Formats: sequence, structure tokens, C-alpha cells
Amino acid sequence: MDLFNNLSLGFGVAFTQVNLMYAFIGCLLGTLIGVLPGIGPLATIAMLLPATYALPPVSALIMLAGIYYGAQYGGSTTAVLVNLPGEASSVVTIIDGHQMARNGRAGPALAAAGLGSFFAGCVGTLVLAAFAVPLTEVAFKFGPAEYFSLMILGLVGAVVLASGSLLKAVGMILLGLLLGLVGTDVNSGVARYSFDIPELTDGLGFIVIAMGVFGYGEIIHNLGKHESERQVYTSEVKGLMPTLEDFKRMVPATLRGTALGSVLGILPGGGAVMAAFAAYTIEKKTKLNPGEVPFGKGNIRALQHQRLPTMQRRKLHLFPCSH
Repeated sequence: MDLFNNLSLGFGVAFTQVNLMYAFIGCLLGTLIGVLPGIGPLATIAMLLPATYALPPVSALIMLAGIYYGAQYGGSTTAVLVNLPGEASSVVTIIDGHQMARNGRAGPALAAAGLGSFFAGCVGTLVLAAFAVPLTEVAFKFGPAEYFSLMILGLVGAVVLASGSLLKAVGMILLGLLLGLVGTDVNSGVARYSFDIPELTDGLGFIVIAMGVFGYGEIIHNLGKHESERQVYTSEVKGLMPTLEDFKRMVPATLRGTALGSVLGILPGGGAVMAAFAAYTIEKKTKLNPGEVPFGKGNIRALQHQRLPTMQRRKLHLFPCSH
């Protein structure tokens, strides 16, 4: 009963003209900054934080939340139109979103990512509000053994969910582990595989690797063509509303992705990236309907994993022992 009372109180505070205006401004600014490749929600909030100094506390928090969600969705714009990941979870959107843009369906691709993000964000907020107290109690019980078990579970899950060659899947997992070893050891403080380069002591970020794999490949591919042959898909954004057939395929994928994201997001150390890749792999293993476009060629079901309801950013309060 307290949950509904708290939600009604929160909606009563948020649904005022002033706070709705700040939420709109935050979403607009976050989207404008979030479309820049490589700039994620945290960097966007850090850059726009001074804009909230003169605001009341509640309005400032609402505006920061709008900036976060706007920047989170803004990454799908560059993923679909330019084939560059705006932030980490947009890497999954690139695979089929850019192919839809190549096929002249950039508008429905952007709309599908936005609708999926909106639904998943609403569910994630409700899950957080309902399970925040018990999750806090569970967080304090996590120790080294539990975190080690979670890491093993993640590696086993990556092998199980991988499609194609099992040997390639294991090889990519080992490569990811090697890249993850770069940085400073949290226990001893010793720099690992930094090669006396100060910039490597902080480790390799996922978005940096994603930009290197997807971004620079696309840039070099375009530079290798004549200027008249380079394709820009910003003019292809026509008709944002998906068709009825698109909605029939989107709804089940959205529900499956939201459920999976909620489960993986509750686990400490999960995050949006793991949930997005896991949900995309689940969809790839789901049987295609007759006449449906294969995955990797512009399937709209793959765009429902742009932002799943994980608690990656909210763990600062729920899981203090993980930081």
C-alpha cells in the first residue's frame, strides 16, 4: 500500500507545469548531446550539470532524469543513421537499425527504438520502486563468492546464448577477458598491461572498443568511396509510424526483452549492455515468422533492446558494496 501512496505522491509532484517543462528541456538537451557518437548518458549529465544549479532540488532532479533518458535514447539516432554507437547499449541497435535505414525505413527504426525505450523505462521505474528495499538487503549479503559466481554465470550464459561457431564464441569471450584485464588492479593497485601508458591505467571502456569496431570501420568504408557515392541516411527519415505488421512483431519482442532486462538488471554487475545483448540473442533464436526479414538484414524486433529496464545507473544507492 505504501508503494501506491508513494507513487501517487511522486506523480503529484512531477505532473506540474513547471516540472513537466524541465523534464521536456532535459530530454531535449539530453537527446541533442546524446546523438554525438561516444558520449553516453553519464558524460552528458556531467556536461549539463551546471544548468541545474539554479533550479529547486526537485526540478533539478527531474531535469537530470530527463537528460539521462534523452541521452540514452539519443544514441539510437547515430546507431540507425550513421552506424556509430552513441553509447554502449546502442551497439545492438546498429546491427539491424542501420540495415533498416539502408532499406529506406529509418523512420520506423527510430520510432521502434523510442517506443521500446519508453515501455522498458516505465517498467524499470516500477520494478525499482517495488523492489528497492529487499534488493538493498540482498546487496549487503553479496561477498567475493557471490560476485565470482555471477562472473561465472555471465561467462556460461555468453557461451550458451552465442550463435554460430562455439569456438568463435569462446575465443571472443577470452578476448574480452584479456581486454578487461587492462587497467589497475582493485586489490593491489598494480597497473596491469598498461605498458607504462598512463591512459591505460583506467582500463578500456566498452564504448571505446565499440567505437573502434563499428565506428572507425564505417568511417574508413565511407572515406574509401567517392564523395558522390557516400550515402547519408538523414534524408531517409520519412514516416516515423511503424506499420501494423511491425507492431505485431514488436510487442512480443518488447515484452520478452523487458522481462529479461528486469531479471538481469536486478543482479549486481549486470547493466544495460549485458541485458541488451542477451535479449537480442534470445530474439535471434526465436523462430522467424513467414515473410519476416532475417536478423542482421533489418529486422524490427532487434530494435526493442535499445534501453532495457536495468538498474545499472541506480545501483549507486541499491548496491553500495559493489562500488
